[in-house]
Amino acid sequence: MTPGAFAVLATTREVLDAPGLGPHLLAPWELRRLAAIRVPARADDVLAARLLLRLCAARATGRPPAATGLAQRCPRCGGDGHGRPHLPAYPGLGVSVSHADGLVAAAVAPGPVGVDVEPAARRPGPLRVLRRVLPEPDLREALARPDPGPALLRAWVRAEARFKAGPPPPEAVPRLREWTDPHRAAVAAVAVTTATAPVLLPPSTVLGGPPPGHG
Repeated sequence: MTPGAFAVLATTREVLDAPGLGPHLLAPWELRRLAAIRVPARADDVLAARLLLRLCAARATGRPPAATGLAQRCPRCGGDGHGRPHLPAYPGLGVSVSHADGLVAAAVAPGPVGVDVEPAARRPGPLRVLRRVLPEPDLREALARPDPGPALLRAWVRAEARFKAGPPPPEAVPRLREWTDPHRAAVAAVAVTTATAPVLLPPSTVLGGPPPGHG
C-alpha cells in the first residue's frame, strides 16, 4: 500500500502491453462504454486509462485491481457510469484519471484529487475559450512570452486538474504539482488537498517491469 497522494503517467501502449492487463478487469458498464467508441485509438486510450486507475487504486488500498470496486456517478443527474470516478468502499479516498492521444494518467489521494495530461505539442485555444477557463494571472504570464503556447498548455492542465479535484473544503490547503515528461512528450498536473504534495511514481511501480534507467 502507498499512503498519501500519488500520480502515475504512462503511455497507452505501456499500459496495454503490461502482462495480465486487459478488458477482463473492467466492469460490465465500462465494457459497454468501451464498445460504443468507434475510433480504435481512442478506445485504447480509454481502456488504458481505466486499467491504470485500477492499478493505482490497488496500490493505495492493497486490494487486487479487479476488486477495487471502481465506480462512477454523475453529481448532476445521479446516474451511474459517468461523472467523477470513486471507490464506494473507500469514501475517504479520492481518485482521478485522464487520457489524451496515447497518454494516460491516474492519481489517488486521501481526499479530493484531480489529474490531467496532454501531449506536450498540443496548443489549447481559442483565446476566447482560454479566457473563460484560465486564471487571469496565468493567461497574462503566458501571453507575455514570445511563444505563449507551452505556457498556455501548462496553465490548461493545471486548470483541468483543479476542476477535476473540485472546490477544496474550507479548512484545506490546495496543492498543485505540475510536471513535464520529456520521454513521453507529455505535460501533466495533479491537484490535491493533502498535507503534503503528491508523489510522482514511475509507471513501473504499478505496471511491473524494470525501474527507469534499468539496464
